[in-house]
Amino acid sequence: MIQKIAVIKGDGIGPEIVSESMKVLNAIAQKYGHTFLFTEVLMGGCSIDAYGEPLTEETISVCKDSHAVLMGSIGGNTTTSPWYQLPAHLRPEAGLLRLRKELGLFANLRPCVLYPELRSACTLREDISSKSFDMLIMRELTGGLYFGERRTEAVDGVMTAVDTLTYNENEIRRIGIKAFEVAMKRNKKVTSVDKANVLDSSRLWRKVMNEVAKDYPEVTLEHALVDSTAMQIVRDPSRFDVMVTENMFGDILSDEAAMVTGSLGMLPSASLNETKFGLYEPSGGSAPDIAGKNVANPIAAILSGAMLLRYSCDLQTEADAIEAAVKQVLAEGYRTADIMSEGCRQVSCSEMGSLIAERV
Repeated sequence: MIQKIAVIKGDGIGPEIVSESMKVLNAIAQKYGHTFLFTEVLMGGCSIDAYGEPLTEETISVCKDSHAVLMGSIGGNTTTSPWYQLPAHLRPEAGLLRLRKELGLFANLRPCVLYPELRSACTLREDISSKSFDMLIMRELTGGLYFGERRTEAVDGVMTAVDTLTYNENEIRRIGIKAFEVAMKRNKKVTSVDKANVLDSSRLWRKVMNEVAKDYPEVTLEHALVDSTAMQIVRDPSRFDVMVTENMFGDILSDEAAMVTGSLGMLPSASLNETKFGLYEPSGGSAPDIAGKNVANPIAAILSGAMLLRYSCDLQTEADAIEAAVKQVLAEGYRTADIMSEGCRQVSCSEMGSLIAERV
């Protein structure tokens, strides 16, 4: 199989961890007889430095002409970086928001898995972490507050900012269908998260989710308020399987869920459109404080590569091989600094990538 993959290495630790993901994908290609054609393009802060804008038409064109996009984290220190002295539409994250729109990426999937080997790195009590957990958070990605009308103006002499949260039933229905389809392949349970006791948008969200559920009688649907869900994630994350929610709630809850696994460096993500096309990236940030030191954890980027194979290439066996290699390396006691524990052997970013590639 020949697959064209656009590569956006990004900022901070992005180039380091994406290079390790490409290393592992190349090992897969060699073992299983595939050809992955990587085309590197810029987005984010590095694109601002090179072209004066966070996302160019060339990058959009290359991405659209590919089967999938493999991406690292973008952005930098919001306090010290000159990128954040620019107008909002020229900052690194504006490029990502536009790329999601251009590619129609409305469904973000974030698996949050606590590996048994990493229970000691979990930030929760031992009686909670001992259960382990495996949840998938599905976040609507192209609607809500992040894409609504916004303005800042003087009202009666007082500076006032307005952000608009808008969803229509079609946007809600398509993410609901994705969530139920994924649940059918897992444990047939969906938790829909909203704030229906306050927000009209959430009341419509709940109504549409109930309608979608009628087409999936084998799946159990429960509704939960976002504040209660945030508490339950730290109280007993094992109670969740597939969680579906709107854009801002999903942004916050997925980072919380990621952190209780012990490290954002462990968790991949996929952003999908209505076809097999997807953008795959680690859930963590660009970590500019450790960039260039070869100490970052590349596992999230490597597992993002596995998701790319599974969702965009239909290469299930190959995706399983990457995930099995990650588990084997962890079982053998290798750790990067962020997940290091007593009795294990600390390795660098590039060493971790090589270890996983060797075990594919």
